[in-house]
Amino acid sequence: MVDESPFRAADGEQGQQGELFPDASLPDELVGYRGPAACQIAGITYRQLDYWARTKLVMPSIRTAHGSGSQRLYSFKDILVLKIVKRLLDTGVSLQNIRVAVDHLRERGVRDLAKVTLFSDGTTVYECTSPEEIVDLLQGGQGVFGIAVSGAMQEISGTIHEFPAERADGGEIEPVVRDELSERRNARRTG
Repeated sequence: MVDESPFRAADGEQGQQGELFPDASLPDELVGYRGPAACQIAGITYRQLDYWARTKLVMPSIRTAHGSGSQRLYSFKDILVLKIVKRLLDTGVSLQNIRVAVDHLRERGVRDLAKVTLFSDGTTVYECTSPEEIVDLLQGGQGVFGIAVSGAMQEISGTIHEFPAERADGGEIEPVVRDELSERRNARRTG
C-alpha cells in the first residue's frame, strides 16, 4: 500500500547526531516569549504569527491570548516550529502540507526534534533521522532541499537569550550573565 500522506517518516534507526542539549539543560516549559519576541527570533512578521495562531497552525503552548490586551506566550519548541514553518513556506511547500508536518512535529519532544532533518520535493515533506535515511531519500530522487532541525535550534539558541523571557507561573527568571570577565572570575573562585 502506498502512503499518500504529504509527510513521510523515513524508516530506520534513530540518528546519531550530536546532542544539542548535552548537559540536560532542556528549555524550561514554563518559560516563554511574547509574540513580538517570538517573531524576531523566528524571523516572521507579527501578521504571520497572528494568522498561524488563529488558524491553529502554530499555537502558543504556554499561554494563548484570551481577549484584547492578553499576551500569547511561546515556548522554545513553539518558536522552533515557527522557524521551520517559515523555511518550508519560503521553499514553496503548501500550507496544507506544512500543517501535516507541523502536526507530526508537535508530537515530538525537543530532544527528538534535534535528530530530525526535513526534506521536501515541494509537495511531500519527508522526515529523516539518520544519515542512511538521507542517502536513501536522495538516491531515490525524492528530496530537493533539506532543513536540519538541529541547525534551526542552534540559531534560536544563539539569539533567544537576547530577548526578554517570562515565566507562565509568574516566577522570577534568573538573568544569565555571560561575559568573559565574569567567567574568568568564577573559574578562579572554583579552580
